[in-house]
Amino acid sequence: MPKPWSAPTLDDVAKKAGVSTATVSRCLNDPKRVVEATRTRVMAAVSELGYTPNFAARVMAAKRSFTIGAIIPTMENAIFARGLQAFQEEIHNQGYTLLVSSSAYQPEAEEEQIRTLVARGADGLLLIGHDRDPRIFDYLDRQKIPVVVAWSFAPNQSAPSVGFDNRQAMQALAEQVMKLGHTRLAAISALTQGNDRARFRIEGIRDAMRANGLPETSLNVIETTYEIENGAAAFEQLMSLPQRPTAVLCGNDVLAVGAVRQAEKMGISIPDEVSITGFDDIELARIIRPSLTTVHVPHREMGRKAAVELIDMIETGSTGQSLRLETNVINRESLGPVA
Repeated sequence: MPKPWSAPTLDDVAKKAGVSTATVSRCLNDPKRVVEATRTRVMAAVSELGYTPNFAARVMAAKRSFTIGAIIPTMENAIFARGLQAFQEEIHNQGYTLLVSSSAYQPEAEEEQIRTLVARGADGLLLIGHDRDPRIFDYLDRQKIPVVVAWSFAPNQSAPSVGFDNRQAMQALAEQVMKLGHTRLAAISALTQGNDRARFRIEGIRDAMRANGLPETSLNVIETTYEIENGAAAFEQLMSLPQRPTAVLCGNDVLAVGAVRQAEKMGISIPDEVSITGFDDIELARIIRPSLTTVHVPHREMGRKAAVELIDMIETGSTGQSLRLETNVINRESLGPVA
């Protein structure tokens, strides 16, 4: 009668490769400490035997789960994809696994996901923006869970941030719009309640208007969710005003693409009759016609540096430090001088 199959062990791999179990452990956990020839032999044995490390034993030995949680507002468009990919690559290179949740911009859902990730033993969390109930940060502090906030830079907040100044970035774009003679401005924004990124971008437009002698109350703002169809509907609403805006500044490229598509349907020429701008510089901004003038956000750099900072907090116990990244305006076809 054949012996029942049992999962291969660390000892089996060591015997197969002709090395000690300690060497196998080093190959799996810290491969840079093992010479290449030995590492190749060990990994060949791992592959041939189908060995899988005992995760539970590793967690018990290290008193860490080697997992990091990230909660993003949405998975339905590309706004967060590039930064999160870079974040995942960096933590993987340092031996961690990523668990991702989406809150759908619902504060209650985000709080539940935070508590679930903590209960599952996450060593640290990546969160988007600072707007949330302060009790959540107090809870994470009591649980001794390091947190890094991305897509926003606010060094005076309780959690360190690796991101950019949304207000200043949008102000710089609005300044360029007004230098081209535009005085009738409108904005299509995400919902600003509980979203500091969206709120600061609107404030950035108002800052630029004040600096250029325009009454900020003249800014027409439509708030909606981040979907192409909603950007289109908001643009149509703005173009129905008795006095149409000559420039529409959108809170991100997804909304701006919706506005561009709706302008085409309505027979409105861009930028001859109206200029449209975006924010983020995702791929859509380059491939839509006319291509979008937008704010370039260093998504990959932000994701990588957020990962480096968070892992340092996990492994050294530091409180972390905030890091501001630079944005810049990318001028393309959708912005032109006022007619």
